[in-house]
Amino acid sequence: MRALSRKTQTMGLIGWLMLAYIAAAIGAIASIEAASFYQSLQQPSWAPPAWLFGPMWTTLYGLMGIAAWLAWRERGARPALVMFVVQLSLNALWSWLFFVWQLGAIAFIGTVVLWMLILITLVMFWRLKPLAGVLLLPYLAWVSLACALTWSVWQLNPQILG
Repeated sequence: MRALSRKTQTMGLIGWLMLAYIAAAIGAIASIEAASFYQSLQQPSWAPPAWLFGPMWTTLYGLMGIAAWLAWRERGARPALVMFVVQLSLNALWSWLFFVWQLGAIAFIGTVVLWMLILITLVMFWRLKPLAGVLLLPYLAWVSLACALTWSVWQLNPQILG
């Protein structure tokens, strides 16, 4: 670990959490009408209830911010943090693709690419600080579910999600 003062570490944690929650806010703006739109779509029987998405994503963004902070504290973290920001950007874009622009195929491809970027980020973080990688495991699991759900909802609603 790099020698960082307590103040620097605290500011770093705040900064990485802010970045994660800014991405969340960008996605949330696109999701303002998501609940009613999502409920209007045919869903697979295994789809999680709509109320679960908010608390789950809030938790996951917190874990992402902490994971990034843990990685940031390590020497040689720059490539992993660049990958983190890239995947975080795609994460924020997904809500726009699906809920606003209703592009089912592109949203599905986006989840597949996001899953791969998360896996790469997880491995890179793990190599820097294993706990940082572990903190991304719930995110990878949730995006695995989101990938399957995006595919299923798109296939069940071709007239809406093209």
